[in-house]
Amino acid sequence: MARSFFRRATKTLVVILNLTIVVLFLLACLSPFLNTAKWWMIGFTGLIVPYLIVGLIFFIIFWLIVKPRMALVSIATLLIGLQQVNVVFAWRPGPAVNERKPEGLLRVVSWNIQSFNGFTKNKEARKMARTELVASILKFEPDVVCLQEFNHKEGNNPESDNLSLFKKNYPYHHFSKDYIRGGGEYQSGCIIFSKYPIANTGKVKYPVAESLIYADLVKGNDTIRVFNTHLQSFKFKEADYSDLEKIKDQDDEGLRASKNIVRKMRLAFKRRGVQAGIVRDELNKSPYPSLICGDFNDVPNSYTYFHIKQNWQDAFLKKGFGIGRSFIALAPTLRIDYILADPSFQVKLFDMVDEGLSDHIMLVSDLQLKK
Repeated sequence: MARSFFRRATKTLVVILNLTIVVLFLLACLSPFLNTAKWWMIGFTGLIVPYLIVGLIFFIIFWLIVKPRMALVSIATLLIGLQQVNVVFAWRPGPAVNERKPEGLLRVVSWNIQSFNGFTKNKEARKMARTELVASILKFEPDVVCLQEFNHKEGNNPESDNLSLFKKNYPYHHFSKDYIRGGGEYQSGCIIFSKYPIANTGKVKYPVAESLIYADLVKGNDTIRVFNTHLQSFKFKEADYSDLEKIKDQDDEGLRASKNIVRKMRLAFKRRGVQAGIVRDELNKSPYPSLICGDFNDVPNSYTYFHIKQNWQDAFLKKGFGIGRSFIALAPTLRIDYILADPSFQVKLFDMVDEGLSDHIMLVSDLQLKK
């Protein structure tokens, strides 16, 4: 009798776990339609979608062995959520990026360079990392370089004049200068470097910090609008990463840590919901073939991603393979950096290059305007 009770209890727990994963996944499927500016809690489900997919696949296999009819629930759930599944994994591996691009293509680099700080607090090591970082970009000879968390200091000190590192190869640039300190000497934000002349530029400020910038590049007889942005981050500091560990403890300290983390995440979800609307409006206004690069600070299963992307092409999904992790901290599933192109382009190549010089991975894509 005890054995029978144990079997029933185990089966009940398995069913409850399966249904919990089903419900969470179905909630995540609502992400594209619920603006996190209002429905901020839905943002949490997007972060765990890859794990929910793995859980559903596990239960499909489990039930096919134990009780095949029960597998239908998880199968149906995955079919309902194909939109979510399709943006998590890329299945079109292309060639790795070569240092010289084919003639006629537009090569774009997008990278959050972490203010040239690298992974060291040693000032001398940072100086080395600064030049290494620039060299790692230049070796691919991109036509356009979009950087997030770029900083520069005016003055005669070559060790802080970061614009000069690019000027020889890129005579044209547009810098957002979202953060200015020291009487205007220190500037940071997003920047667009171009080998091609820039006919026009623009900047759209977000309600809180940072902005969306664009530059209209003249390439032969074509004008191409390139956008660059850095959306609201969770702003986790070293103490917050420590709090993430404390959450595992079921005590007052763990509860305090949980509240602190949730508060920061809620604020970021809300702000990105607003920013996504601003970005999409500007993309819709563009009179030219356009592409956007940026650190969206949100996963592809989020409202932010779906609202900005809409019918545009995700270069990673077009020519990438795997999950495409672009942020190397916290979790192996965080793809938060993107190159998106409107339907006027054909994506010829996409690659991710980890140079070990930032907490983000460099994105490289070759694109061609359709005739």
